[in-house]
Amino acid sequence: MRLCDKKIPIVYLKPGEMYITEKPTLVSTVLGSCVSVTMFNPRLKIGAICHGLLPTYKAKLSCRSLMEEYKYVNSSIDNMVKKYKGYGVCSRELEVKIFGGSEMMHAKPDVVPIVSIGIQNVQAAIHTIKSNGLSSIATNVGGASGRKLYFNTQTGDVFMKLLGNKEYR
Repeated sequence: MRLCDKKIPIVYLKPGEMYITEKPTLVSTVLGSCVSVTMFNPRLKIGAICHGLLPTYKAKLSCRSLMEEYKYVNSSIDNMVKKYKGYGVCSRELEVKIFGGSEMMHAKPDVVPIVSIGIQNVQAAIHTIKSNGLSSIATNVGGASGRKLYFNTQTGDVFMKLLGNKEYR
């Protein structure tokens, strides 16, 4: 499967980053327990993606920088919505997709199960999306495999490969 028809720039999104653009770009990232949320506005063809490591950022006043907020799923999503509002885009105009949240460390059968960071990240994403008046149109979360994503900011298309698998979906 071809990821795009034209030669467009490829940007690698590292953990704790967010990317939003009006320019056609292919954004790639690799997820384990982390969560990526993509947002796309078809009217203006603006795409955004985040790569959150931890579920919830609570102490907004003590944050050292905006970049630190992107380490957290909830504040990344909140900031993405704010950026879209700056473009004059309201929540109902956004196509939202959620990926990641794998359970990378499996507990032993005789150990009391705890909620993994992957599950917490997914729960934070779903809660924050709903609290911003959004809903997701596609979700691929959980499981035991990491994921590699390619997000086309011009079309909103996401190509995902489960690590250890050979084809993109």
